[in-house]
Amino acid sequence: MADGGHGRTLQINMDDRGLSVVVFSLFFSWLLAFPFEGQILYALASNFNLEPHGIIFGAIASHFAGLFLCGAVIRTMRSAKRLMMSSIVCCILGTGVFFFAPSVLWHIALILCAFLAGGCVAAWGFYLKSATPQNERIKTVADGLIYSNLLMIILNMSAIHLSPYAGLALSMLLLAAAFVFALRLPADGDKAAPSSSEQADTRVSIIKPLIFLCLFIIIITINSGLMYQVLNPAFAHLEWLTSWYWAIPYIIALFVMRNLPPKTNRAYILYVAIAMIGFSFIAFMSLDRSAASYLVVDTLMLGACGVYDLFWWSILGEMLEFDRNPAKVFGIGLSSNVLGVLLGGLIGTAITLAGGDSQNSTLIALGVVCITLVILPLLHKRLSVVLKDHVYLTVLSEMPPEEKSRFLNSTIALEQLTERECEIANLLFRGKTYKAIAAELHISENTVKTHIKNIYAKYKIQNRTELFNIMLEQRASINQ
Repeated sequence: MADGGHGRTLQINMDDRGLSVVVFSLFFSWLLAFPFEGQILYALASNFNLEPHGIIFGAIASHFAGLFLCGAVIRTMRSAKRLMMSSIVCCILGTGVFFFAPSVLWHIALILCAFLAGGCVAAWGFYLKSATPQNERIKTVADGLIYSNLLMIILNMSAIHLSPYAGLALSMLLLAAAFVFALRLPADGDKAAPSSSEQADTRVSIIKPLIFLCLFIIIITINSGLMYQVLNPAFAHLEWLTSWYWAIPYIIALFVMRNLPPKTNRAYILYVAIAMIGFSFIAFMSLDRSAASYLVVDTLMLGACGVYDLFWWSILGEMLEFDRNPAKVFGIGLSSNVLGVLLGGLIGTAITLAGGDSQNSTLIALGVVCITLVILPLLHKRLSVVLKDHVYLTVLSEMPPEEKSRFLNSTIALEQLTERECEIANLLFRGKTYKAIAAELHISENTVKTHIKNIYAKYKIQNRTELFNIMLEQRASINQ
């Protein structure tokens, strides 16, 4: 953040938030409509009687690599802005290649654009973190996804009902607009991300919840890959309807989730979404291929996807607070989404090739979905536990640097704990793993686990967040 008074910083952030949403929406709509399973690319392939799946698979794999690797090279907001600007320019040029007849340049341009797009989206994590307060990021993410999907519908309809080149030209205009607005993004709102040794405690704290979140995202989005491969071809004859209605339930679900009261338990809605996906596949098997059937199936499936996506996007947005390099966290999280789509697409293709008739393919796909739906609640429960155990980091991150250092470096003795238990409790709050605590105190890891179990039992609590609250209360009473 730039130096200045609290009110001035808040005002700058509020302005930057809207600007960051605009840039994201314009760029992401191009990504959805063109290289990432986009209708513009499908329309171009159809125009030249080309098989698009091979080139699309390569583009998605390249996009995964761009997302995953961005954090390794982008460490400051200044470098993030440079990457975003250069990526947008390259994507404009790469998109222009598709106005010419198919050639090897198509493959090169698409792979390169998809890779740079991954880096651009991951780099946007800097602006999601800096321009939006942590508890408001769900709204920023929802706004970006809603606007980008609305623009995507316009691009899709232009490509399908006018011409592929109309969609292509309009998508380039949106990229140009994204570049113009990106020029106004700040470039000096952060310091360089710390070195590995400086950030060791933070990395220890974030790696476990990030792993569980990535597994959660992959399992959710496998269904999206299956949807592309199994459901979409069945309703290809309803081109006019599918070109605009496809994303409407998704947008509505995002809008509803965005405007829920803050205290709403979104986990319950997540389980409703799980049921919706199951019912969508059942409806797909039992209904015909009419427009009414499509409305039922698509509403259930895409409505569930909207709930899922905002759920994990918002968690990922909150996790940016735990690391000084948001491009790394954001990129890895989103790459899990792309990996899930890739895996779902591969499963769907294998099902289509091996299943014989469409009914058998659908039954196999439903079986895969059922397996993922059984795993999902268990993984969500585990993810909730891990995230809850790291909530205390949010409080620490909001402390002024001097106060946080003073708190972490002070030894607080809790009345009911032994001297050894107090040592372990204080090391636990510093983000140390059981293994690291054992090494520092020269005791076994099992001994550490036993002490922590005893600490929780004494206070009748279940995680370090609750113990942290007790420590805060005791510190407040001491200071009075």
